[in-house]
Amino acid sequence: MSEEKILQVQDLKTYFKTDEGTVKAVDGVSFSLGKKESIGIVGESGSGKSVTNLSILRLIPSPPGKIISGKVMLEDTDILQLPKAKLRTIRGNKISMIFQDPMTSLNPFLKISSQMVETIMLHQKLSKRDALDLSIDMLKSVGIPKPDKRITDYPHQFSGGMRQRVMIAMALSCNPQVLIADEPTTALDVTIQAQILEIMQELSNRLGTSVIMITHDLGVVAGMCDRIVVMYAGRIIEEAHTDDLFADPKHPYTQGLINSVPRLDKKTRQKLSSIPGQPPNLIDLPDCCPFYPRCTRAMDICRTKYPPKTEIQSNSSTRHVNCWLYA
Repeated sequence: MSEEKILQVQDLKTYFKTDEGTVKAVDGVSFSLGKKESIGIVGESGSGKSVTNLSILRLIPSPPGKIISGKVMLEDTDILQLPKAKLRTIRGNKISMIFQDPMTSLNPFLKISSQMVETIMLHQKLSKRDALDLSIDMLKSVGIPKPDKRITDYPHQFSGGMRQRVMIAMALSCNPQVLIADEPTTALDVTIQAQILEIMQELSNRLGTSVIMITHDLGVVAGMCDRIVVMYAGRIIEEAHTDDLFADPKHPYTQGLINSVPRLDKKTRQKLSSIPGQPPNLIDLPDCCPFYPRCTRAMDICRTKYPPKTEIQSNSSTRHVNCWLYA
């Protein structure tokens, strides 16, 4: 993993205006992604994971959403400041995204060949014949049998796992620098999940692509990501190397997430625990720790002031946590 940063997100804020008030879906998120690095962004539904990454590509529907402030630096370029014409050269070319539901991401009225060839010709300046050959090669690389025949099929002729393989092939066909995968294994059975993750990891390693994996499943990021970012209520509350996070989670919310997942490395049987309560309403959220109503270790200061980012040294690596227990 290179120390050189390919992507840096700085103080990103994305709000949604509603009749009830302002939803601060992403509220001051900052993280970086190194070359050939894989990071996982985890948290419950509504924590801001997907909105963060849609903001990176400026895919937030406006209205009601709006990127209020922040920077998204792809090497030396701030994506948030680019004109729309220039932005189209970034999307799908330098940064690709695999969306959560491949059935709604693929056009049901177009053959797979039409969708893949159009993407490649737009970004790679190849002829239609060369783009078709590359499309077939990419389908073969993700394990689709008889790719020269299947490429003329429609999306409904593929299973859920096969459609997700097509999405991976499309996303990586232009050899992007960054791949964002938004819960790519949702609604797939466990065996197919493992195959999809293995394909993504093998291809990203071979192509040298940096990966941002969005998921609520800690088991997915455990074996695939170098670093994990934990989000809650639109903010990052903990960030650490994967081994450090699983060995010694610091934030009570992270501890709750890990304790709710079955562990094969435990010698004794332990009852799975759940995090009590519900995620907070993000409309006009007060400036305090949003997790305190659900936290068993909450203190008086948690109810009145948001905790600062605290740097902790562990196992020769640096981690960060936003919690008054360590401030």
